[in-house]
Amino acid sequence: MTRIYIIAAGCLIAAGCNKNHEGRNDPGNGGDTTVVIVPQDPQSEKTIGFFMDDWTAKTFVPPSYTEKTAPAEAPENITINTADIISKVPRSIAGNNANLWMTQMVTESPLVTHLSQLQPQIIRFPGGSISDVYFWNAMPGVPPVYTPSQLVKSDGTREIAGFWFGRNQESWTLSLDNYYQVLKQTHNTGMITVNYGFARYGTASDPVAAAAHLAADWVRYDNGRTRYWEVGNENFGEWEAGYRIDRAVNKDGQSEYISGELYGRHFRVFADSMRKAAAEKGATIYIGAVLYDSEPQSWQTNTIRTWNSGVCTEAGSTADYFIVHNYFTPYNQQTNAANILSSALTETGKVMNHVKSALRSAGVEDKPIALTEWNINAVGQKQQVSFVNGMHAVMVIGESIKSKYGMTSRWDLANGWSNGDDHGLFNNGDEPDGVPKWNPRPAFYYLYYFQKFFGDRMVSTSLAETNAIKAYASTFSSGQSGIVLVNTSAAVINAGITVRDRKVGARYYWYVLTGGTDNGEFSRKVYVNGESSLGVSGGPANYANLKALSARTSDGIRVNLPARSVVYIVIDKG
Repeated sequence: MTRIYIIAAGCLIAAGCNKNHEGRNDPGNGGDTTVVIVPQDPQSEKTIGFFMDDWTAKTFVPPSYTEKTAPAEAPENITINTADIISKVPRSIAGNNANLWMTQMVTESPLVTHLSQLQPQIIRFPGGSISDVYFWNAMPGVPPVYTPSQLVKSDGTREIAGFWFGRNQESWTLSLDNYYQVLKQTHNTGMITVNYGFARYGTASDPVAAAAHLAADWVRYDNGRTRYWEVGNENFGEWEAGYRIDRAVNKDGQSEYISGELYGRHFRVFADSMRKAAAEKGATIYIGAVLYDSEPQSWQTNTIRTWNSGVCTEAGSTADYFIVHNYFTPYNQQTNAANILSSALTETGKVMNHVKSALRSAGVEDKPIALTEWNINAVGQKQQVSFVNGMHAVMVIGESIKSKYGMTSRWDLANGWSNGDDHGLFNNGDEPDGVPKWNPRPAFYYLYYFQKFFGDRMVSTSLAETNAIKAYASTFSSGQSGIVLVNTSAAVINAGITVRDRKVGARYYWYVLTGGTDNGEFSRKVYVNGESSLGVSGGPANYANLKALSARTSDGIRVNLPARSVVYIVIDKG
């Protein structure tokens, strides 16, 4: 007879225990005693903060399944320590980015269906550097009065301003109102980046006040629909509108080149105006400031080298949260699969540590950190549209939870083919080889199953440090245990799973995602339990109804991990 002991917060509350809790066993793990720990949630980290406010308990509903025989042997063992909670999982941890060149969206039924299934929770808008030349309430070709016809580039030359407009209803672009509508249709929420560049290149007598007023009017128009707001996008960058301005037309004596200190002072003006607007509407908003993501190098601009110290000194106490971007692999290089995958392990935590260090150096307490753009920069072999980028995406999300980010949003939903150097999660309609418009890229499937098979609390795992397997474990409030296993190696591995401190049920369920044999180590296809698309890229069209594989726990919990695979597993509750 199996004896069950329950421990709450580390103290035995059932009689008869010898106080030795090692070797806690579950059905299928070879013992007749189960010690069940009822863990307490740890205090939420300040780097998550208010992003946890809308945390929701997750209920796992066992899927339809196909009976599968588990491997007879599993030399690699992973233990899920269900009582050791790393963090509750913020709903905002796997967001994505929309942009202004991906159609009106609401007119694209396949895209709306995929976004409804994926549930990224947050869709950022209007998209990258465009944010600093975007006028949310303007008709096409009619920017505000105090805008120049040309902008100064970092090298001193000029270019046509190229402004974008929120009331543009043409089919190729996305209007502001349709952005709101697609959020409503897909049951997601927004993150909005307001135009900071206008505070620099604007020609009004007080361009900062004019730009802040424009942002505040957007908050009023938004009327409480959006909680998370950013002031500007990568404003430290030479590529960003407002990095360098024409002092001859500037009316408030700003410096020719931007600095973190100047941005920080301006940020305070924006935040004051936007908060007053939110108060008028009875809305709660959080406003983020832009930081640089890594240790500056000697060859970089003085703007970058001094950015974080300037921003933190001037706006550290004003900002509600801080924003970073990271593209993980070296810019414009043909990075191989092994290095792409390892970058998720090294960079995610490094960025968090760098930001926390910058805050401490300025005497600013930790605040929520949002990674509002991320992807890989690898080019030349279609890495960005491959299943390897899907594996990388899983690892970034897992590492972001471990590192206690408040939110992340991947760049982006749709982009441009560029011979496979395309960050888009979906085909924007320009992919060759007869690929249908809005066909999901492999990364979509990896993120979809992560959302389905990862619970609402991350818990720790135990496995060999030298193991090629990367494990991200979780529990559901409904009682199940889940684990995502990433086999980063080119070899097949059989793994066994032990669940500690929780009684398991009769079954476990899993999905196996692997690449194809096309395009060397960067297949454009993904196979889910052996099924894929009929075309040259993407995955199975029936992903939402695809049966899981399943086996009984009575003989042990074991799975086969093909080379370069991700396996998503949920174990029934006892």
